[in-house]
Amino acid sequence: MWKGFIAGLVVANAFEWVAHKYVLHGTHRAGQPRYSPVPNSMKSHWEHHREVRKTDFEDYGYVEGISNWRTKNEILSLVAVAGVFVPLFYPVSKGMSLSVLYCAGNYYYIHRRAHLEPEWAKRKIPWHYDHHMNSNQDANWCVTKPWFDYILGTRVISSADLKEQNPSGIALPTILAQPLNKVVERIFPAKWVEAKQVKTVTAVKVETV
Repeated sequence: MWKGFIAGLVVANAFEWVAHKYVLHGTHRAGQPRYSPVPNSMKSHWEHHREVRKTDFEDYGYVEGISNWRTKNEILSLVAVAGVFVPLFYPVSKGMSLSVLYCAGNYYYIHRRAHLEPEWAKRKIPWHYDHHMNSNQDANWCVTKPWFDYILGTRVISSADLKEQNPSGIALPTILAQPLNKVVERIFPAKWVEAKQVKTVTAVKVETV
């Protein structure tokens, strides 16, 4: 059961990356609008981006709830995804099916809270804050955990204070976080908006050792 649940968390994070990049943002086409297999969701998401950029990361559509069409669209999309994957995974692993339900609910909770409490978002999911407020909004595709952004090289950090404690996205004791950082930085290094910021972070590390 637990192995299936953990496998489901990994699959859900990969799906989060793919859906955000290709469905919600859409793919570039020369001389044409972006393409998405679900254009209504792409329209909703880009309106969300415009709102967040105007309000320093807040989106009061979440306060309005399902009376706001974007919030309603997000909820219905999550229900639809869960409705497809829960029965698909159930014959293979009950744990994976449970994981899908958990991930759908957790995604909505985290995303909603982040855009109602920007300071919380900066502390808990800085990669998503970077997604919206960074100069490059076509990066940092994961919302709940940054796993596949690191694996696929799309974690782009704009400043030292928006670098998570470690790439797992889970607060860990320093004795575990430090070696994890070293391994990931060697195999799946994050990118920085400006090279000089990397030097700043390095200097801080040297001074505090």
